[in-house]
Amino acid sequence: MNFKISSFCVAITLAATVSVTARQAVIQSPDKQISVELSCEPECENGIWHLTVNYSDGEEAAELIPKISLGLIRNDQSFSEGLKLVKTGKAKTITEKYTAVHGKRKDRANTAREVTVEFQSPSKAKLNLVIRVFDDGVTFRYEFPEKSGTYKIMDELTAYHIPDSTKRWLQPWNPANERVYDEMLDGSVQQDWGIPALFNVKDTEYWYLIHEGDLGRDYVGTKLRNTSDGNIYKLAFPDSGDARSTGVPEPEIELPWKSAWRVIIIGDLGDIVESTLIEDVSPPSKIKNTDWIKPGIASWNYWSNNHGTKDYQVVKKFADLAAYMNWPYTLLDWEWDAMGNGGDLKDAAAYIESIGVKPWIWYNSGGDHNWVPATPKDRMLTHENRVEEFTKLKEMGFVGVKVDFFESEKQHMINYYLDIIEDAAEFEMMVNVHGSIVPRGWSRTYPNFMSSEAVRGAEWYNNTPELTTTAPKHNTTLPFTRNVVGPMDYTPVTFTNSQHAHITSYGHELALSVVFESGIQHFADRPEGYYQLPDEARSFLKEVPVVWDDTRFVDGYPGKLAVLARQKGENWYVGGIRSDRWDTNYTLDLSFLPKGKKYKLTLISDGEYDATFETKHLVVTQDSTVDFRLLRRGGFVAQLTVFN
Repeated sequence: MNFKISSFCVAITLAATVSVTARQAVIQSPDKQISVELSCEPECENGIWHLTVNYSDGEEAAELIPKISLGLIRNDQSFSEGLKLVKTGKAKTITEKYTAVHGKRKDRANTAREVTVEFQSPSKAKLNLVIRVFDDGVTFRYEFPEKSGTYKIMDELTAYHIPDSTKRWLQPWNPANERVYDEMLDGSVQQDWGIPALFNVKDTEYWYLIHEGDLGRDYVGTKLRNTSDGNIYKLAFPDSGDARSTGVPEPEIELPWKSAWRVIIIGDLGDIVESTLIEDVSPPSKIKNTDWIKPGIASWNYWSNNHGTKDYQVVKKFADLAAYMNWPYTLLDWEWDAMGNGGDLKDAAAYIESIGVKPWIWYNSGGDHNWVPATPKDRMLTHENRVEEFTKLKEMGFVGVKVDFFESEKQHMINYYLDIIEDAAEFEMMVNVHGSIVPRGWSRTYPNFMSSEAVRGAEWYNNTPELTTTAPKHNTTLPFTRNVVGPMDYTPVTFTNSQHAHITSYGHELALSVVFESGIQHFADRPEGYYQLPDEARSFLKEVPVVWDDTRFVDGYPGKLAVLARQKGENWYVGGIRSDRWDTNYTLDLSFLPKGKKYKLTLISDGEYDATFETKHLVVTQDSTVDFRLLRRGGFVAQLTVFN
């Protein structure tokens, strides 16, 4: 591999995959394709350190990120200049296997090379930089290893220096993380951006996604800010005015302390889509017995009837839909405390359970800063509140809560999220959050954390006409960005229209059941939208899983096309969506299938016009390809069962 040489002033000794010169340390991934250089600048006179990330596939090498600035500012001193390298620890191998309760892959395995670099500030205070290099990415974090002390982190100086020629897909930041990703060729737009953020090195197939993982109670959720320089994306704390949230943005810490992992997922588009790195670097499950955690599909009345939960008869109708479709859940959304027309909450819970469905329930309790008046409000704010609510819910047969309107990522709000999730686990209750944070790996540590909205989802068809035109491109971007890092409650699969129409085809909407991943998947259409479907499309939605043994990227490009294959047992499900404004012929490559097996394939693709389907039945193998037609803004699904 041909890596760019940069200056390094201290001779260090590293083991195994860490090569050494008097002026440079290079840490390589186990497969030696990814490398990270630690350097100081200029000639170490100022004690300012940075990282450089390189990638090589054996034939071609590229400098992915030429510079990642490092440093923290604590309220007592700065850890950014004058840092002296004291010791570089021996490289060690980190190997881990674990089983996920839900997500894109059941059985997880990862291996990394880890090095801890010890620094000392001019006042002799200690700072460690821990670097891990995996085959699919780079992670690093800061540590204050000293045994005692209480401080504030005033700023984090981590900044990603991106070459101007790099393509990038960024979402303008807002507290609910509900904007649309924009594709840009440079950093000319200077503002705050949400994470994750996707980048493509010019004229290469090298991609990387910037995010963070293992965010705990002692830090804040960060965003990217390029207001000073369009191509330098510095991590930024939540601002004092974010979402009218009370509290200061600076996190308070107690030593010893460690930051969240800074995560860069690296590879081709398949590596990005298939990665579980955010959860891999997060702590193992704190819940010992997870048998009660049951991923599944829920019916949901809000999308088609905004005030539907006030009406007992509407609640029954959507419960009946779930029973008919073999979906395990139905969600009672806002205003359930005002339910009438023949029944109240207890009546609804009893009816739902009597037909073999389990209920979830919504709360407006995102924090004491929340200005939204929708009821019931503020019933999760304290531990005592939560115990009271969970006790009642458990008695009535509820199995999960959807809590809404957090819209803040300050430290006290991170603690609030985790308080809700932990208290819910004590009552064996699952949790879904809306108006919320993008996942940071919590679904591994707390498997009852089933999903997070943090996406401009189908609900926006209720709000403005904008999603009507942006949805095709938006939907085909999300598998490469937001949904890479954790479960996403988009509330998909709508065939009829809400307040504002959609222009995606029925095939496109059906495919979202596979393309989008979430531990609790709310299929949002009205009952008639599902009852009217042809038998095979309706049967597909009765059978499609939400928890997967494996996920494979098949084809696509952000904003244009996304085709994913997901495995459940011996069966495979494929979903494909496109955004182009013209019809096309498409060839599905089935090389992701296991070798030597035959499969019965049921393909449901676009019909003659947007609201119709065409179905094919074939016997296929790994060597097969299938040709069919896709409409503009169209899509398809395929179900493959082993042929005996």
